Amino acid sequence: MTKSSGKGALGRRTFLRGTLVSGAAVAVGLPLLDAMLDRHGTALADGGALPNRFGVWFWGNGVRPERWTPGGTVDWTPSEELAPLAPLKPWVSVVTGCEIKTATHPHHSGMAGILTGAHFEQVGTTRDTIVSTLAYPSVDQIAAAHHAGSTPFRSLEFGITRFRGTDEGTSFQHLSHNGPNNPNPSEYSPARMFARLFGAPVDAQVDLARQSVLDAVGQQIRALSPRVSRADRVRLDQHFESVRALELRLAAGAASCTVPGDPGDFPDVGGREALEEQNRAMSDLCAVALGCDLTRAFSMFFSTAGSGVVMWPVGASNGLHQLNHDEVAPYPLVHAATVFTMQQLAYFLGRLRDTPDAAGGSVLDACSILCTSELGEGHTHSNREYPILIAGKGRGLLRGNVHHRVDRVNASVAVLTALRGAGLPHTSFGRDEDYVYNGRVLPSPGLATTTFDALLA
Repeated sequence: MTKSSGKGALGRRTFLRGTLVSGAAVAVGLPLLDAMLDRHGTALADGGALPNRFGVWFWGNGVRPERWTPGGTVDWTPSEELAPLAPLKPWVSVVTGCEIKTATHPHHSGMAGILTGAHFEQVGTTRDTIVSTLAYPSVDQIAAAHHAGSTPFRSLEFGITRFRGTDEGTSFQHLSHNGPNNPNPSEYSPARMFARLFGAPVDAQVDLARQSVLDAVGQQIRALSPRVSRADRVRLDQHFESVRALELRLAAGAASCTVPGDPGDFPDVGGREALEEQNRAMSDLCAVALGCDLTRAFSMFFSTAGSGVVMWPVGASNGLHQLNHDEVAPYPLVHAATVFTMQQLAYFLGRLRDTPDAAGGSVLDACSILCTSELGEGHTHSNREYPILIAGKGRGLLRGNVHHRVDRVNASVAVLTALRGAGLPHTSFGRDEDYVYNGRVLPSPGLATTTFDALLA
């Protein structure tokens, strides 16, 4: 495939701009096109490296380890709870046997340990427990800092199931943190996220159903077509068809919203959250945002730490956190809830896999995504046997389809591996007992000194 020679090359941050009927300005990002690449397609036309993305996909309350752990090593055999990810195995590696080394208070320690590699910061007490926050930036913000200034959005935070937890601090309600009591709240409204990404009015549930961002910039799309290759024209068509499909879905959701004041497009029906619809909408939006290179750091907060989401599609009538406390062996509803959660992750990863990337392959090929929870096992609230997946290919930095089994190794090693798989130059992660490094400067004796090289290409 012939790439740009530099003559007439498009800048990476080229936007299509227009004005809606309401007078609001819009700016729609473009996917990565051949016209933005060098002659060989291995770098941007201006000499910069091709974009790599880092993300976190998080769910609360852990798993059932005996039904989670897969078989084999290379070309792993799916377990019951990982079965939904079977079609995505080439992009998914599984790490089992890790633990949080700073564990003192299960939910709080797990959330802080896996996201920051450090102990939580206690800010108070409530009832018979504590209130905590993350003492340091979460790992998604480590990636965001690395990519700062290279994309329109420093990071994007997507929320799926609503917060149904307790008053135990920002570490329970939020994933992304800049530091203590300084979270980046997830957006739970697909319509508002769409508005943020593509420039429509923020209060535009009705507006999105009536006015098309694509119509507003249609003339510029047609003017751009003669400047790019045939392959780029195909990508433009695919890209804007994806945006059109999102608009139609959001418009339909807004039209059917009958609950006054509901901020989302998929209100509860009979007291039940629209779990799958919300996940599909946010997954689609994230795929388009990454395909447009609107951000290179993101988080998908499927369910919060200690989440009380009611997994009604699997027959549950009580919140998941309480279900983990109350259900007895063999924990059929907790198990079914984990399978359902992995089905939602499979949709998300499949959407990224099916979104083309201009450098070849898919958006998922250009990602390293840490998929994890704040607990290992929900019934005992253990911080051992941590469920960790690393998804994507990191533009060739990650192997995929590997099960790496360890014996009580620091979970921070997996996090550092995911960061390195995203092309970040970091040689360490965490602090104190959770600290790991992979560099030449010797840390204190006894601390972990490696990444999981079996996962790296």
